[in-house]
Amino acid sequence: MRATEPPRTEIVFPDPRGTPEPGIVAVGSDFRPGTLLQAYRSGIFPWPHGHHVLWFSPDPRAILPLEGELHWSRSLRRTLRRHPFEVTVDQAFVEVMRACGYTRDATWITPALARGYTALHKLGWAHSVEVWEHQGERRELVGGIYGMAIGGLFAGESMFHTRTDASKIAFATLAGRLQTRGFVLFDVQVMSDHLASLGCIDVSRHEYLARLERALEVDVGF
Repeated sequence: MRATEPPRTEIVFPDPRGTPEPGIVAVGSDFRPGTLLQAYRSGIFPWPHGHHVLWFSPDPRAILPLEGELHWSRSLRRTLRRHPFEVTVDQAFVEVMRACGYTRDATWITPALARGYTALHKLGWAHSVEVWEHQGERRELVGGIYGMAIGGLFAGESMFHTRTDASKIAFATLAGRLQTRGFVLFDVQVMSDHLASLGCIDVSRHEYLARLERALEVDVGF
């Protein structure tokens, strides 16, 4: 299914090129689907801080390279071969986002922001990968990741786990899906030790925006 384009909004974002550190492009609260899509297409993402909603285009920008073979650690390769979990796609988007919001470092997933991404999921733009643990006839959501798919871009927003390696399994599954489908840019926003361990790298804002421009011209489906 093709994603449905929402109504355009009157919001206009500044060009992020030349934005000084720490990369704040704009301030203001508007999570309508049209506004969020315009932001991502401009290389900008929202990051609420307390009572303020900040829109960022950081320099450098963290990505997972999708060119060539995906290089996982030996332990992760072993986990991907032998893990006991069920992995699904787009079966529990709201639940994944809610679980990400419960993590200590994801307090920026406010109710208003969650409503915006939920609307984009219903329109076909936002997606999730879920990791489930089966306990008899019951299954429990124990890991997941969600983000935005626009052209050949996937912008990862957040991930969580309540079982060892569950978020890594979700991340690796998503990366493999993106590569198989023909996506060319997997944006993970800001580097962390966890992302670095998964093979993510930093690129300059200039390079990211150039990659983004090419990615938006790619016609692929999630």
